[in-house]
Amino acid sequence: MNFCRHVPGPPLSAFVEWLWYYDDLFMDHDREHVLPDGTFELVINLEERPRKLFTSEEAQGYRTFRRAWLSGAHSSYLVIDVLNGASMMGAHFRPGGIAALLGFPSDQLAAQVVELDDVWGLEAWAWRDRLMEAPEPKAKFKVLETWLLERLNAPERSDISARRVASALRQFNDQPEFPDIRGTAEGLNISHKHLIQEFRKTTGLAPKLYCRIQRFQRVLAEINRRKQIEWASIAVSCGYFDQAHFIRDFTAFSGLNPSAYIRHRLDYPGFIRAAEEG
Repeated sequence: MNFCRHVPGPPLSAFVEWLWYYDDLFMDHDREHVLPDGTFELVINLEERPRKLFTSEEAQGYRTFRRAWLSGAHSSYLVIDVLNGASMMGAHFRPGGIAALLGFPSDQLAAQVVELDDVWGLEAWAWRDRLMEAPEPKAKFKVLETWLLERLNAPERSDISARRVASALRQFNDQPEFPDIRGTAEGLNISHKHLIQEFRKTTGLAPKLYCRIQRFQRVLAEINRRKQIEWASIAVSCGYFDQAHFIRDFTAFSGLNPSAYIRHRLDYPGFIRAAEEG
């Protein structure tokens, strides 16, 4: 598989963490879990075969997506198909970054996957055609970056709500294990309820759920960092003092218990083989 990333320049880099591209995908399984990380993802199919989003782990029911789609911030894992030989690209947004490109509150797309023309109109397909015509990844990244820049409606520095959410994100990212949501709201001179509303409109998630997902992501980072896996040590280092709570959260976000995750994880982060793949 040919896989590459591109970090966009400013001002887009404040909202998009990276652009990605792959082709000639070949895997030994046909379903994967996409793990939640508190962000939105733009996905563009560079071929004509449709992709499937399954309604649940066991069910055969699915939705079909053909050209490009936007995946909102999710509170659990998604189950998708794997097509050998596939070619795709997309954009990985920073937490809350999608708000600068949508033109409406992000929580309207939370926990959803929607076709791109439902978000940005039929002009999205003309841009997809340009991406498919671009000869190599570097050229494709340039087209995609230009497209996203045209959609960008960045908040002004005087946008008090945007600055408050950005401040809350910094605090929650620094210490997701022990989020002090009420204290954060008081420090921003707004009510607890008002912070929750502003945060959800920008990121698509409530602060408490966002912090739970970031804590789960820290667990995954610890697993990748350590040569020897000791679950009790990992749980405590990530702020879990109740083993049952740790396992419940891990299973809810990944679809597998921690031990099964080790058997099903892949070389690229954010995806694991579906449980039914053994």
